[in-house]
Amino acid sequence: MTRFVNAVVAFSWLPVRLFVQDEARFGLHEAVTRRFITAPGVKPHQLILPRYKYFWLFGATEPATGESFFLEMPALDSDCFQVFINEFARANRESMNVLVIDGAPAHIAGSLVIPDNVVLFRLPPYCPELNPIERVWQDVRKRLLIGLPAGLQALKDDVTRVIANTHQRSWLRSPAIPTSAEYLHI
Repeated sequence: MTRFVNAVVAFSWLPVRLFVQDEARFGLHEAVTRRFITAPGVKPHQLILPRYKYFWLFGATEPATGESFFLEMPALDSDCFQVFINEFARANRESMNVLVIDGAPAHIAGSLVIPDNVVLFRLPPYCPELNPIERVWQDVRKRLLIGLPAGLQALKDDVTRVIANTHQRSWLRSPAIPTSAEYLHI
């Protein structure tokens, strides 16, 4: 990845920023997975909302600064990913943005039109541990386990609140994760 980012720096007239990107699905059919203690042979009752409403949250975060960009979408497909990268490029137009992505089919669709200030870097297959934004989704889900939302809008509000409260948190800034300055050897 260092060689790739260095090549982008060499040919870019804009400052180069490194972002990690991923999506997460949030919905109402999620169990509250807490361990219940019951008498031997008695199966514990567990709350599950029998509804299948959900939404996708697309996110990109710069590990060096914690700056983030999130966009709620109805699906994970190439059309929604196209909208996301267009909005991401518009929000970060003053820099050349290396966007580290996984191999989801929506990311590699032939119909994608990549904006001029975005360069995609694809991670190897089946390696979510290489993408630091996975920690963001774990943190958001952990903070959402407090209660079951009344509906999809309540869940969206809860996710928005958690993201806003953890904006630019240090969950991404860790000695184990190289910053963009380390990738660029600055």
